Amino acid sequence: MRDLQQDPAWRTDDLGRPLPDSPHACAVCLPTWDSVVGYEENDPAVTRMLRAGYPRFFLNPFVEQLNRAAEEAVARTGERVVVFPGRAICQRAQRYVERYSANATRVASYEGLQALVVREEAYQVARDFWRHAGEVVSSRLAEDVLAGAAAEAAPTAALTGMAPVMECAPEDLFLYESGMAAIFAAYRAATRVRPGKQTLQIEFPYVDALKIQEQYGTGVVFAFGQEGASLAGLLRRIEDGEFAAVLCEAPSNPLLRTVDLAALSEACRSSRTPLVVDDTVCSHLNVDAMPMADLVTTSLTKWVSGAGDVMAGSVKLNPASPLRDELHARLLDENPDQSRLYRRDAEVLVQNAAAFRSLVASANRSGEELAEFLADHEAVAEVCYPKFTDRQRYDAIRRPGAGYGGLISIILKKEARAPRVYDALRWCKGPSLGTRFSLACPYTMLAHYHELEWAAECGVSANLLRLSVGEEPVEPLREALADALALA
Repeated sequence: MRDLQQDPAWRTDDLGRPLPDSPHACAVCLPTWDSVVGYEENDPAVTRMLRAGYPRFFLNPFVEQLNRAAEEAVARTGERVVVFPGRAICQRAQRYVERYSANATRVASYEGLQALVVREEAYQVARDFWRHAGEVVSSRLAEDVLAGAAAEAAPTAALTGMAPVMECAPEDLFLYESGMAAIFAAYRAATRVRPGKQTLQIEFPYVDALKIQEQYGTGVVFAFGQEGASLAGLLRRIEDGEFAAVLCEAPSNPLLRTVDLAALSEACRSSRTPLVVDDTVCSHLNVDAMPMADLVTTSLTKWVSGAGDVMAGSVKLNPASPLRDELHARLLDENPDQSRLYRRDAEVLVQNAAAFRSLVASANRSGEELAEFLADHEAVAEVCYPKFTDRQRYDAIRRPGAGYGGLISIILKKEARAPRVYDALRWCKGPSLGTRFSLACPYTMLAHYHELEWAAECGVSANLLRLSVGEEPVEPLREALADALALA
């Protein structure tokens, strides 16, 4: 591995632009394939260089300081603390830790927040809940609590500011600490309608969306690559009322597949099975899943914010859904103010969202142009992009005049050369999408490093490269891709 301390790409992107330098940045740069492996294996040569990271995976320094302060106040010898924003969340974490570690835990109040106190050997399990559920203390909240300020929510202002952006009525919008927290909330609301049954996950989803279904409730049936007779059989099982809820992404991450939402919706409506659709990958400016879904989830961290400096998620209710009132009541039970966003996070999100439309428009134009370039490239075996992947199904939910998004995944003809192409690519490199600056990552290595064989069985290669196109001029991005692919 080359010396990351001497690698300027660690502090700026490969086109010379500075990475977000805010103490609340959600971005991390992993400039080489080896640095990705080192990150996944907790190699000190990599981890000691990290100044920021995605908050569910990497604790912001303010959050670390808050946990340490809480430990000093409420923990005993041999105990660790993870602070959560609310009591119900902390109790969910407590049940999770006690189930998966067989360790007793306790909950203590700390500075208006809730501290989960665990034995040292159960600490990683508590962090697993933090990652999978996404119900986290934000860095701004931690910063203010450490400074002695009271934790304040501003639900009315958040809803008023975000409802026009999300194109829904305020009463149909619920806001959460992260995109995963929104998915988790939708999952809990949907499965309470028909308790005791498994959920159904259609197509390969984002990793933690599947984890919460595997680890909570009654379990999940995971169905990917369903076509023809197998899809028809699955629809019949939905019609027979076999599942508590059906979840999918439209399109999916990272394969950019789009399910037949119309057929799925018809089957779900016939059996009053809640249908939860996540539209994060291309955003609701490009796809409209609402007429067919009961709940639509979105990671606002991505395209809606676009700046890589705030976490948030949303759940939108379909006002025409026959399950609307029941689902609304379930969501209100746990989120009575309809927003769990910390005041300062909400302010930053609303400010960032002013550039949402222009970012998506730019990503649509450049994404399509780069996808066509890659599809014609002699070194590329497959391009996953909604214009080429399940296009008829995508077009069925594409808004009039909208595009195909800014997310592209590629597989090289010589897959073993993916590391050298990645190392040579002069793009920002990190595990996110939907930012104003373009991003590249070896997605499977980051999301499924410890289950690569399983991912491959699902059609997701360990050598898949995922590209998120931002708002830079397209020509330098294409030139950088061409230069890197020359090594393929």
